[in-house]
Amino acid sequence: MADKSEELALDRVQVKKAVQALLAFLKTKSTPDFLLLDESQHLSLLFTLWKIPKQAQTIRIPLPHGIRTDTDEVCLFTRDEPNMTPDQTQRFYKKLLAERGVKNVTEVIPYKMLKTEYKPFEAKRRLLGNFDMFLSDDRVRRLLSSHIGKHFYERKKEPLSVNLRSKKLALDIQRTIQGTTISISKKGCCCMARVAHSGMAADEIAENIDSAVSTIVTKLRVKGPLIKIIHLKSQSSVALPIYTSNMNHLTLLEETKKQARTAMDAKKTASKQKSAKKEQKSTEKNTGAEVEEEIPQLVPIVPPSKKAKLEQTKKGLEKAPNPTGGKKAPNPTGGKKAPNPTGGKKAPNPTGGKKAPNPTGGKKAPNPTGGKKAMRRKSRRTKKAA
Repeated sequence: MADKSEELALDRVQVKKAVQALLAFLKTKSTPDFLLLDESQHLSLLFTLWKIPKQAQTIRIPLPHGIRTDTDEVCLFTRDEPNMTPDQTQRFYKKLLAERGVKNVTEVIPYKMLKTEYKPFEAKRRLLGNFDMFLSDDRVRRLLSSHIGKHFYERKKEPLSVNLRSKKLALDIQRTIQGTTISISKKGCCCMARVAHSGMAADEIAENIDSAVSTIVTKLRVKGPLIKIIHLKSQSSVALPIYTSNMNHLTLLEETKKQARTAMDAKKTASKQKSAKKEQKSTEKNTGAEVEEEIPQLVPIVPPSKKAKLEQTKKGLEKAPNPTGGKKAPNPTGGKKAPNPTGGKKAPNPTGGKKAPNPTGGKKAPNPTGGKKAMRRKSRRTKKAA
């Protein structure tokens, strides 16, 4: 990391000239009302990287000269202390900050108070406009994003985490307030960091620029050449270039790309060779040990009761042996019809075609038992059968 900072060496003479020119331009554009209000404009560094980073990153930059004035309002979000109301928690942390010698924090808001009193959209916008900077207890920092809203992030006023249990609390808060941050996104190659204001001296601005560039170069997570161009600008001015990298970096980038491509090609070829070897081994195993395996036949499962019935039906269907040996029996008539003894005529009727006379005269014979014994026998038979 030290090599990167040595490679990117700023020309301090050129930086100081750019700062003086920018301050002169701002004085010409300032109005009498602007001078009476003693308002100052922010001075920022615009970094253009050689390539888009793969990961988003937020870098904290400590500065030798503070960029905030004494009139800036700072708000601190704290956690809820157990067995305390929001008002009691607020008084507790205000007393703690006073005891530790912290004088830059103007307002303390507990987490429960933020959820209840600043829930409406208008209250959040009012809170955003009332303060210039926001700090947060590191124990509740991850819970604030769902309550403060997106406007804090759009205006780059998201809370910065602070350890309230630190023994050097006043020094840590002072460094955080007087320092700055830069957010590097993976959506583009440009990023900006506020490093000074127009009310500072030219030498102080130059020192802040030098320290900011060195910290960004050391903490930036990008391989190869890092920064392409650095500009200095204010809120209402053009961007003045203070650093331009050599064009030799283009050849370095091309070389790194070629190396990456060759490495990828080597990996692909190695993977193909491994897959080909595995296929050869598998084919050799299959050809060397070819065994014809019998395909198992599927047999339906039959219960024992059905098995017995099937066996009986199979036995009944078997053909019985033929005593004639499969030949037809000889016909005694020689295949001719037997002669009719009557000569094909009907036999004469002895009664002359009349019915025989009934000896009882068409009446039934009288039953000597009266039919009672027969009825008793029938009843006994039915009882036995039942």
